[in-house]
Amino acid sequence: MREDLDYELLAALTEERGVPGYEDRVRERVREAITPHVDRVRSDAMGNLVGTVDGGSAYDVLVAAHMDEIGFMIRHVDDDGFLQLEALGGWDPRVLRAQRVTVHADGGDLPGVIGSVPPHTLDDDDLESDAAVEDVHVDLGLDAGTVEERVAVGDLVTMDRSTTRVGEFVTGKSLDNRVSVFAMLAAARRLEAPAVNVHLAATTQEEVGLRGAEALGVDLDPDLVVAVDTTVANDVPGFAGGEQVTQLGEGAGIKLKDGSVITSHKIHRRLRAVAEREEIDHQFEVLPSGGTDTGGLQRGSGATPAGAISVPTRYLHTPTECVHEADVAAVVDLLVGFLESEDGNHDYTL
Repeated sequence: MREDLDYELLAALTEERGVPGYEDRVRERVREAITPHVDRVRSDAMGNLVGTVDGGSAYDVLVAAHMDEIGFMIRHVDDDGFLQLEALGGWDPRVLRAQRVTVHADGGDLPGVIGSVPPHTLDDDDLESDAAVEDVHVDLGLDAGTVEERVAVGDLVTMDRSTTRVGEFVTGKSLDNRVSVFAMLAAARRLEAPAVNVHLAATTQEEVGLRGAEALGVDLDPDLVVAVDTTVANDVPGFAGGEQVTQLGEGAGIKLKDGSVITSHKIHRRLRAVAEREEIDHQFEVLPSGGTDTGGLQRGSGATPAGAISVPTRYLHTPTECVHEADVAAVVDLLVGFLESEDGNHDYTL
């Protein structure tokens, strides 16, 4: 990764565990990382963490990146000690078989595996049946009595996957959206004497309905919001150009729309102008479905001018999400350029 980007911090963020509503571990890592670079830090009842850089202005800009990851909650422990799961966020059940997981119990974390029986014992109907999260079970390798003592309904489950480099990529679990939290923290390190007040927020519960962002918008009532999130990069075999959405290595994504928002054209045009002026690689994102904090922030305190910068990501919502190092750097550069050139006088009215 580029020398000016802290790979160790990115790895620490992505390997930490924090499903929707239980982002505590991630929040403390973010608090530690952001505190030296802001004037004050606070959290709210939803668990959102906000670091503020005072610009001595009456104009407030909110930058938000969600810190929760998709995961599971235990909904049942059967008589044989196997765990049945409730999804927290959008999972494709096909990617769950034969994965290692971590169960977060009150007495400490426990390793487990999601079982997948060998194909030799399956008939044609079994092989052709559609998978469902409800059919998944976690095996802790413990007898039923021990499982009953150590695990309870409501305990949380996350994927057990380390972060590593693959060529020019970084891959791991929960790059959605810890890579954007990382980009926001990297921008905080570089932001100096902004002309407006900048609030940098790590939000909660995005994966289950943009809940943290919606509450945060009411609380802060910003004049301008910019979300940072991952987006689809289907630049792989089997997808035509229009289906790819973005391409890895082509720069920061400037969001035009997703399933939750149509961004302010005045904001995405200014993002483009900043990118062109600063010679930052960029591309435009039109995402057919799927929501982001952008939508929650746009409507959280009434109508608020909203834009978004996206990190192109392959294999979203799997344990092997991939981002390109150059795209991450471009997202940081674009966010810094946009914030440093915001003086509160740009006209975003329609």
